[in-house]
Amino acid sequence: MEEKTRLLLHSCCGPCSTACIERLLASYDVTLFFSNSNITDREEYEKRKENQLTVVRAFNDLLPPDRRPIDFFEGEYRPDEFFRRVEGLENEPEGGARCPVCFRMRLEDAAAMAVILGIPYFTTTLPVSPHKNFAQIAAIGGGGAKQFGVQCRPFDFKKQDGFKRSIELSKDFGLYRQNYCGCKFSERL
Repeated sequence: MEEKTRLLLHSCCGPCSTACIERLLASYDVTLFFSNSNITDREEYEKRKENQLTVVRAFNDLLPPDRRPIDFFEGEYRPDEFFRRVEGLENEPEGGARCPVCFRMRLEDAAAMAVILGIPYFTTTLPVSPHKNFAQIAAIGGGGAKQFGVQCRPFDFKKQDGFKRSIELSKDFGLYRQNYCGCKFSERL
């Protein structure tokens, strides 16, 4: 079996993960970590998780037999912890002071899971979104890495038309594409 460096990919959703996985597979054996307590509506959370599993299965079907398949792990679903952490920030706009708190929660979970699984590196799909600040996410990931003793490998996946590619792949895979991050405070009606 062909071995590459192992990398844990925190994923916010299936659509965002598509272009990220496609790009990472050239250099890494990817383990996907779905950890999103910010998706506070349980039905929405389950829909996004099922789409994520669809993506993992689709990419595993495309991998040659000598490649390690993409493993899937789900983080603990803790919306009450998310609400506790963002208390007082409910009226912040998308991209405001609430978002870094949310990023920190999920990237700390990713760093901890990388340690548990013995994977030396982690990254996240979050920067594929044109609505997310790459420098901010990279700094938060670096803080989580330092706290847990692993390395964060930040990738600005929106570069080289990553977001556009995620839309194309989402259509190819027949995925549900949400129009908000999952946090009830950012939901567009």
